[in-house]
Amino acid sequence: MAALQEVLLAVLLWPVLVTISNPINCGDEQSSLSNCLSISEEKLLDRESFSTLSSSIVFLKNHVLCLRRCLSHSQYSSRQARQENACMTKVLPIPSSKSEIQQITDKWLLHAVLMLVQSWIKPLVYLQTTMVRYDYASDVLLNKTKWVLEKLISLEQGVVILIKKILNEAVMTTTVSELDLFPTDLQPDILESVMNDYSLLSCFKKDARKIEILLKLLKCRRNDMYNCA
Repeated sequence: MAALQEVLLAVLLWPVLVTISNPINCGDEQSSLSNCLSISEEKLLDRESFSTLSSSIVFLKNHVLCLRRCLSHSQYSSRQARQENACMTKVLPIPSSKSEIQQITDKWLLHAVLMLVQSWIKPLVYLQTTMVRYDYASDVLLNKTKWVLEKLISLEQGVVILIKKILNEAVMTTTVSELDLFPTDLQPDILESVMNDYSLLSCFKKDARKIEILLKLLKCRRNDMYNCA
């Protein structure tokens, strides 16, 4: 139980997991937790991970908003109405009452989190690619976009570990191809692209909040399901 709680805590604190340049390999049944997650005690106790993610998304949104304002204001105004409501996040009911939390399963929670995480990896790869095209995009903005993408991929790896540990299931991580990194269908209209990026970040922030809630529910259920609310 102690080892499992360590894994749960590590996933909740996913920014300190190994990055995409050092993928996790926990396929061996004999692999210990320490082999799967190389993490110091100080980082393990860092409880600011999700607030860091949230603030990073807000940072990106604010900077993309600045990019929009750098472009023609009249052009933006003519398109704003149809773009602001373009958010399409995953329809996923979040259990809220004590009875709902008791009725769901760990499997449902884990696969719901994995679905949300994997649905955003390629859109964020695309976002990183489009950011490079903006004349007004600073190095800080580009680095922050890369950071968010890397942490999302680390989170996916952490959830895969949990599924292996708790459900004894093997699942595949997302494969990012060269076409994803350098898409050929980039929109020639920079204004449209900036507005799409802003809408994408708005959607991602909503789903990131869902991911945080579901992982906290999972941790709570594993500790004391009948008093979890």
